[in-house]
Order: sequence, then structure tokens, then C-alpha cells
Amino acid sequence: MTTDKPNTIDEYIAEFPEDVQERLQQIRATIKRAAPDAEETIKYAMPTFTLKGNLVYFAAFKNHIGFYATPKGNEAFQKELSAYKQGKGSIQFPLNKPMPLDLIARMVKYRVEENVGKAAKTKTMKG
Repeated sequence: MTTDKPNTIDEYIAEFPEDVQERLQQIRATIKRAAPDAEETIKYAMPTFTLKGNLVYFAAFKNHIGFYATPKGNEAFQKELSAYKQGKGSIQFPLNKPMPLDLIARMVKYRVEENVGKAAKTKTMKG
């Protein structure tokens, strides 16, 4: 791994072993399908998708993929996420188990609705 921070999601993914790259690409594709209008960027040195604000982040670690659907995405899916280790605002999907792509897609769609709804409210209040 280089000391240079990646500037794109492609650069970020390229830093990992092939099996991890594959999982990161699966998550990326799932997010793109669930939020086709979202933009890709890097924030906090992690792949980030934005749509009317930050949508979701993800990052690879030694034994898991961290997924961040903050602030409310994790709360809304608490029951389904109970099988996974969690931190403040994060979920850890173990690398030795299948990625829950359907759950990730539903979380992303939830966050899209949340951000679009919040942006519409703000617009109404300003207008």
C-alpha cells in the first residue's frame, strides 16, 4: 500500500488483494444500482457516494468491510443488522461470509429517500 491517499474509488479498490477488490466492486455496483444518480467520491479516505449530501461510505479492513449508512440508515435496519458486529455508525461485514448485497441495496435506497426528503423540506422552507 502506498502512503498516497487514493483520489478515486478505482484507486482505493486497486490497493487491496484481488478477493477483497471483488467484494468492494460488488458493493460499489450494488450502491450504483440502488442510487443511480449518486456521485462517487473519496471522503475520510473512504469510498463515498453522495446525493443531496453524503449517502453511504464503505471501507476494507483486514477481516471485514465497514459500511456506513449514517446517520439513520443503521437504525432503520437494526433487526437485520443484529447479526453483524457494529460500531458507532458502522457495520462490519466479515470477509469470510457472503456480502449481504440485498440488505446493502435496501439501506442505500432508504438513505436516498432520507436525503431527497430532507432536501425537499429545506427547499420548501427556503421558498
